[in-house]
Amino acid sequence: MTLDGIGGAAGAWLIAALALGLAELVIPGVFAVFLAIAAGIVGLTLLALPELPAAVQIAAFAAWSIVSVLIGRRWYCDYPVETSDPQLNDRAARMIGQVVVVEQRVDAEGGRVRVGDGSWPARGAPADRGARVRISAIRDGVAIVEPLAD
Repeated sequence: MTLDGIGGAAGAWLIAALALGLAELVIPGVFAVFLAIAAGIVGLTLLALPELPAAVQIAAFAAWSIVSVLIGRRWYCDYPVETSDPQLNDRAARMIGQVVVVEQRVDAEGGRVRVGDGSWPARGAPADRGARVRISAIRDGVAIVEPLAD
């Protein structure tokens, strides 16, 4: 069969595969590529078996989608993508080590500190309003602070 004769359902599946592949380039995340692979497999299968019923095509697409997602998931677990900033989306982890200013007196019972342009609940060694302290940990959304070493 030549590519000139591609049309109907096979062409639709191959166009869907191409569209999903392009969508992967435009949208964030890594998911559409697996659906593109599944659509491509169904499209190529239809080149060999053009009389495949629509219900079987949809079932094959669903099955290949699951298989490709599972293979992709395994791949990304075995070969994680390296990043220059592993804490990019972990604001709490990024705050550890920062020097912040006490907004409301901090002690073992609580208080508040200014982090960037926001205010966070805090606990730790006693510190009066205006004092500068270092965030040593984040526990349950509360900044644990310690006095600055002299």
